[in-house]
Amino acid sequence: MLQFPTWKYVVAALVIALSVFYSLPNLYPQDPAVQIAANRGSTIDDSLALRVRGVLEAAKVEAKSVAVEGENLVVRTANPDVQTQAADLLRTELGQGYTVALNLASTVPSWLTVMGADPMSMGLDLQGGVHFLLEVDQQAAIDKRTNGFADEISAILRDGKFAYTSVSRTAEGIQVLLRDGADMARVRAAISRDAPELELVFDEAQPERLLARVTPAQIKAIIDGAIEQNRTTLDNRINSLGVGEQVIQRQGESRIVVQLPGVQDTAEARKLIGATATLEYRHVVDNGAQAVEAARTGVVPANARLYYMRQLGPDGKPMPILLSRRVIVSGDQLVNATSNPDPQGGGPAVQIELNNAGGNRMLAHTRDNVGQFMAAVYIETIPEVRMVDGQEVRTSRVSEEVINAAVLQGVFGKNFQTTGLDSQEEAASLARLLRAGSLAAPMVIIEERIIGPSLGAENVERGLSAVFWSFVFVLVFFLVYYKMFGIVTNLALLLNLLMVVAVMSVIGATLTLPGLAGIALTVGMSVDANVLINERIREELRNGNTPLASIANGYDKASGTITDSNTTALLAGVAMAVFGSGPIRGFGITLIIGILTSMYTAVSVSRGIATLIYGKRKKLAKVSI
Repeated sequence: MLQFPTWKYVVAALVIALSVFYSLPNLYPQDPAVQIAANRGSTIDDSLALRVRGVLEAAKVEAKSVAVEGENLVVRTANPDVQTQAADLLRTELGQGYTVALNLASTVPSWLTVMGADPMSMGLDLQGGVHFLLEVDQQAAIDKRTNGFADEISAILRDGKFAYTSVSRTAEGIQVLLRDGADMARVRAAISRDAPELELVFDEAQPERLLARVTPAQIKAIIDGAIEQNRTTLDNRINSLGVGEQVIQRQGESRIVVQLPGVQDTAEARKLIGATATLEYRHVVDNGAQAVEAARTGVVPANARLYYMRQLGPDGKPMPILLSRRVIVSGDQLVNATSNPDPQGGGPAVQIELNNAGGNRMLAHTRDNVGQFMAAVYIETIPEVRMVDGQEVRTSRVSEEVINAAVLQGVFGKNFQTTGLDSQEEAASLARLLRAGSLAAPMVIIEERIIGPSLGAENVERGLSAVFWSFVFVLVFFLVYYKMFGIVTNLALLLNLLMVVAVMSVIGATLTLPGLAGIALTVGMSVDANVLINERIREELRNGNTPLASIANGYDKASGTITDSNTTALLAGVAMAVFGSGPIRGFGITLIIGILTSMYTAVSVSRGIATLIYGKRKKLAKVSI
C-alpha cells in the first residue's frame, strides 16, 4: 500500500533545510569592488584606508565603503563604471607599493559564511574577464634540466677526483671524456649512484668516452614538472594580485589555460603572467652607516652594489644595504625550499636545498665567512605593455629587492637554513617565493580573449531567463494536465532546483553558461521522471486498481525505468566531467548533480508528498490526476 517511513520524512526535511540554507548566499548580490594588496615592503592598515578614502573624496568618486577585509583593503562601489574610475585613480596614486585589482566583493552575512555557506562563483562567460592559452616551451625545460645533469656529472667527477677532459652536451646526450679509461667503471658507478635518472652508454671501442642520456620516462617527468611548476607559479602570482575566482589549469600535453574573471586590463594580465623571477645569494659588504651614506651620496664602493631591503627603516623608507658584486649562488641552482621552525631556537626558518654545483660554491663561501651576513636578493623581470600612438610597446622592468639578510652561523653546503624572519607566515611566504618564484620554462601566449562585463551581464540575464521560463512552462503544464499530482510534481521540481544550487554552492563549483544549460537540461530530465510516474499511476487506474494501490504501484514500477534511463545519462555526464575540460567539464558536473538530485526528488520526495496527501485515507474514491 501507499506508505512512506518516518525516517525518510526526517531525511527529506533535513535535505530541504540544508538546501535552503546553502542556497541563501546566492540571493546576496556582489559589490563591484577595487581590491588593494600590499606588495613586499608595504602594509595594509587603517592609515591606508584613510588615505584611499581621501583620494576618492578629492576626486569625487563615491564609494559605498573603504575597509580592511582580511589581508586586503577593499573599496566597494555602486556599479562597474565607478569601480573602473576608482581603480584607475588608485593605481596612479598608490604607485608600485600596492597592487590594485578589480574584483567582486561578497555581501553574504558572516553568520552564513561561518557555517561554510558561500555563493556560487560565476565563470568568465558570465562575469567578464580575460582568457589566455599559454604554450610551455618543452624543449627549453628539457635543455635546462639536461644542463643541470651536466653540472652534476662535473661535480661528481671533481668530488671523486677523476681526471677528465670535458663534460659537454651533444646531439646524443651528455658526453664525458676521461683522461684514463681505467677509471670508467668507478665513474659509471658514481654517476649511477648520484644521478640514477640517467641512462649510461659505454662503448668498449672508446674506453675514455661515456654517454649519459636522459630516459624517455625522465623526459616526461621533466615536462610534467615544468608545466606543474609554471601552473603553481602563475597561481601564486595571481593570488598575490588578488584576482578572485581565477581558473588556472593544464590543457593537453604542454598548454595552460588562465582565466581571470573581472579583469579587463590585458596589459596588467600580461605583465602578471609573463613576469619572470630568480634569486641570488650575495655577501653583505655593509648594512649600516656606510650603506646609508652610499644611498645618500650615490657613491658606492667599487666592490659593492647598492640594494634596498624589503624592511622599512625608521624613516618609513626601505633600508639600504651594500652587497658584493660577486654572486655566491643563484636561483637556477636551487632545488627546493621549505618552511619549518628552527630546530634550535624554535623561530621561523626556511630550509634551502641546492644542487651540487651550488652546494660547492656555498661551502667555499661559508668556510671563509662564518659570523658575517649573507643576503637573499629577489629579482623579478616584469614585462610592461604601453600604448604609444595607438600601438602596443612592450618593455620590461627589473625589480631587485633584498628579502632577507642573515648571519652565517656555521659552515654548510647544499643544505642550509635562513633564519632571522619575523614570523612563520613570513617564512612560508619566503619559501613559496623561492620554490615557485620563477617559471620552469618559457611560455608563449597563443590565444587571448577578452569578455566585457556588459556581455557577461547579458549572458547572465539570458541564461537565467532561459531557466526561469523553462520552469514556468513546465509548472503550468503540470498544473493543468495532472491537477493535484501536478502540484506534487511541481514541489519536487522546485526542490530539485534548490538542491542543485545548494550542492554547487557547497562544492565551490563555478557557474558558467554551459552550467546554466545543464541546469535547464536537469529540469527537462526531472520532468521525464515525473511524467513516467504520473502516467504509470494513470495506467494503473485504467486497469481497475484502487486509487491507493495505483499510486503505490505507479511509484514502484516507474522507479526501475527512471533509474535505468538516468544511469545512462549519468555515465555521459561522468565522461564529460572526467575527460572534458573547460565548458564541457562544467556542463558534465552540473549534469551529474542534476541527475542525482532529480532521481531523489522524483522517486522519493514526491512519493512522500503524495503519501501525506492520500496515505491517511482508507477509502479513497478517486485521484486528481
